Amino acid sequence: MLVDDHAVVRMGFKLLLQACDDIEVVAEAASGEEACQIYEAAAPDVVVMDIAMAGIGGIEAIKRLLAKNASTRILALSAHEDTSHPKRALQAGALGYLSKRSAPEVLIDAIRAIARGQRYLDAQIAQRMALQDLSGDKEPMEKLSAREFEVFVQLARGQSVAQISETLKLSSSTVGTHLYNIKQKLGLINQAEMTLLAVRYGLIDVAA
Repeated sequence: MLVDDHAVVRMGFKLLLQACDDIEVVAEAASGEEACQIYEAAAPDVVVMDIAMAGIGGIEAIKRLLAKNASTRILALSAHEDTSHPKRALQAGALGYLSKRSAPEVLIDAIRAIARGQRYLDAQIAQRMALQDLSGDKEPMEKLSAREFEVFVQLARGQSVAQISETLKLSSSTVGTHLYNIKQKLGLINQAEMTLLAVRYGLIDVAA
């Protein structure tokens, strides 16, 4: 099952995968919410999940799919080059993580590995993560809890507390508490500074 909010991206992946005798695209979804709705009916062996989507986003969708079926095999994808997203996706339960900039054959190899229940991590991202661990350098967002990170990304995209409350099914007071904690942990004053920090570390792009 392909999950991406860009129809052109899904079409490109589908055309690529159709050339493989051992891979069939059984379903497509344009959001994390839709993926959760159609997952059981589609019953895919592998879910290819874009991380940076509007709504609940890919990481929350990974958690919800695994809550439905603990054996769900998920390959997370992202156009961003940060290390926060791969770490969060793997912690949420994805078996693999790949950059959208990877070569087509790498995507195919990753899907086959995930289908076998094996882990697969983009080589360049794995190297950056390893170097960070060795040097002790951490991205500021690693101070945040999993839920705080989700709220942070939504805030950086310009979402209001009320919108985030609706999307993530949290009370406004809970989102407000997360907002307070995020500001304290990252030393930020307002939402604009969150956006700048997210752009600087590649969590979102300027158009997001």
